[in-house]
Amino acid sequence: MFTGIIEELGMLRATRHGANSAQLIIGAEKVLKDVQVGDSIAVNGVCLTVIHFTTREFTADIMAETLAKTNLGELAPGNPVNLERALRLGDRLGGHLVSGHVDGTGKIIRMERHDIADLVSIRAPGEVMRYIIKKGSVAIDGISLTVVDLQEDCFQVSLIPHTAHATTLGKKKVGDTVNLEGDIIGKYIERLASFSDNYSRESKISLSFLSEHGFI
Repeated sequence: MFTGIIEELGMLRATRHGANSAQLIIGAEKVLKDVQVGDSIAVNGVCLTVIHFTTREFTADIMAETLAKTNLGELAPGNPVNLERALRLGDRLGGHLVSGHVDGTGKIIRMERHDIADLVSIRAPGEVMRYIIKKGSVAIDGISLTVVDLQEDCFQVSLIPHTAHATTLGKKKVGDTVNLEGDIIGKYIERLASFSDNYSRESKISLSFLSEHGFI
């Protein structure tokens, strides 16, 4: 589990391609201070497992499903990546709960400057848009951001200068793809509300119950 607060910008040093998989070698500093083999590190919002590390880089495997569902396969040596270590119990939750399991990729369709902020519009597939709500949270390449507004197939977020400088989003341009993860709380609500009528009668959980008690 992660928070969407990026700890540092790493750099892809190399990619080793297999038949239907890959290995990423990523240069980093801060996230390696207490790393162990088997630890989880979010790379552009994708939860990866450290299989080898030195004081200046770590290696992680990527399976076919991850290559198909994320933008990690588009990375080239020298590209920056957002890095965050897994959340520890007792840490501050500065962003929102992020699982590191990407729902799909989106495409940046517009970038506008509004005073000190950058307004970024992202076109997203239906499996992501179903969890997007105004003023809700979304993880974009692992960055916890607040939804400013939304339409049927796209949504907007606003970047303060710090976020633009400290993450990859400040280096993105129109046409670039980004990893998207909807708010995990919305997924659990959807799952609870989708059970059969018989189960709903037993558990007393329904859409009307959740709405009546302020959950949705």
